[in-house]
This record gives sequence, structure tokens and C-alpha cells, in this order.
Amino acid sequence: MRISARADYAVRAALQLAAARDDAPLKAEAIADAQDIPHKFLEGILNDMRRGGLVLSRRGGNGGYRLARPADTISIADVIRVVDGPLVSVRGVRPPDLSYSGPAQSLLPLWIALRSHVREILEGVSLADVAAAELPAEVAALTDAPDAWANP
Repeated sequence: MRISARADYAVRAALQLAAARDDAPLKAEAIADAQDIPHKFLEGILNDMRRGGLVLSRRGGNGGYRLARPADTISIADVIRVVDGPLVSVRGVRPPDLSYSGPAQSLLPLWIALRSHVREILEGVSLADVAAAELPAEVAALTDAPDAWANP
């Protein structure tokens, strides 16, 4: 699975907003600087997140962005879906819309299983979890496998 730069930046920006202690909005420039994200690219991402109902924006001197709802109610999957669409697709097609024949027939259940596990992880972790460095135990346990950090 590949996480796009757009999704990575969106999650990092959302985490910056989740970590904000007060209810004051953060300027896009401040988020971009804090997370080393190109400002113009971030503006487009924040607009998508606003249209997707994840962030609110306010114009003016005291303006900026803030989360539209509490960080513990926004999953990492929510953020990725708003900026990139479905979590798992094959050539841009959602797995249930695919069909294979012959020896490739059993490939479809594999893609469905992959999607199921990706959903389970990304829907089960909130912005608040990551911002507090408190991943759910079942997710944290996956990082304990000896080969979890190795690149094959």
C-alpha cells in the first residue's frame, strides 16, 4: 500500500490542529512551517478538508483553521478518504467492482481482505490517539513484530 504525499500532509496537518491547546484557529503558514509542508500544497489540502467537513476555516487577522469536531471522533481513515478517496483501490477501482477469471479469481478475496485490514487499522485510530502518542494496543502490537520495521 502506498500513502500519497497528499494523504501524509493531510494527516500531519490534522494532527497539528489536534495538538492545538486552545480553540484559536491556526494559520496555514504556521501548520506548513511546523510540519515542513509546502504552503501552497497545504492550502489545497486544507480546502479539501474543509469541504469534507473535517476542518473549519475563518478569514481575517484572527482567522485560520481548526478541527470541525473533537480529535477523538476523527479517524486517520476519515482524513485520508477526504483527500485521496477510497483507502484501497486497484488501478483506481474499488475491490468489489473488480472481477477476475481463471487462476486470478482468488485475487479478489485477497484485495478484499487487504482492504478490511487497512480499514480496521485506519478507522480504529483517531487523531487524538496519534497526537497523544497513544496508539490502540492492537495497532501498537503490530509494530512489535521482528520484521515490521524491515524493508524486504
